[in-house]
Amino acid sequence: MTHLPILLLLATLGSLLGCFGRGEVPGPKPDPSYGVQVVEADGVLDFYGRASQFYGRLAQRRFNTLATFRDEVLRDYFRTESAFADYYADLAHALYDSHFERNLPLSLEVVEFRLEGPGQAEVVTRILGDNGLPLRWWGTGLERVDRWERIQDQWWIVPSKL
Repeated sequence: MTHLPILLLLATLGSLLGCFGRGEVPGPKPDPSYGVQVVEADGVLDFYGRASQFYGRLAQRRFNTLATFRDEVLRDYFRTESAFADYYADLAHALYDSHFERNLPLSLEVVEFRLEGPGQAEVVTRILGDNGLPLRWWGTGLERVDRWERIQDQWWIVPSKL
């Protein structure tokens, strides 16, 4: 009987660790209270596809390496080189400040797609990884909001000013 609390604690920890699995980028969870809505606007579908591909590419990439910085596929989501450099620097710095081990996110989850207005959207993401601080066996996380704009029938990430 004295081992029952320990077994319950281990079972709880096991289920929590299963929630933070490493894998591909899952889409946002649907809210059944809103009912089913059919999306017919090509612009919204284009945004969803383009954003999903971008965040799928970000998962499990180190952000303090030249290989990631020089990735041409990632650069294609920004209108200019300076916009990509601003976004990359901001993300790498945020990962560093959140103590991601080796600046390596292990999982990236898209929490929400928000359409803010005509040609404007935001994507809320949650990034999880191992904690790089000494004696920190638990993970670390970061939640970000990225702004997207549709310009000339193409969705682009618009980084915030540094």
